[in-house]
Amino acid sequence: MKKAQLSIYLDREIFASLEAYATRQGKPKSLVAEAAIASFLSPDDSDRREAAIAKRLDRIVRVLERLERNDGITLETSQSSRALQPVPKAQNVTIALSKRSADGSLADRRFLRK
Repeated sequence: MKKAQLSIYLDREIFASLEAYATRQGKPKSLVAEAAIASFLSPDDSDRREAAIAKRLDRIVRVLERLERNDGITLETSQSSRALQPVPKAQNVTIALSKRSADGSLADRRFLRK
């Protein structure tokens, strides 16, 4: 596979570091520079980890929002079903009635309903 040629300008210090590293490794400077550029352009492990964590957190947020919505619906449903239930009959109810007697005084009558 034929490679494309690229001419670049480097600071003297960076060029000296590149030359020293290539000499120590026994590799050509172009191969070291190519590997460095490829490493710079590819996402590193921390970036990949961060992207994976962000994806998981987004999924967790969607699940929590769905649960919150379902809880709201359940609460609304249970409240409306309670409103439709008949009121239970009272077992023992005392009713007090006041009535004026013929002489003008109030007379209480209490009735016990069972």
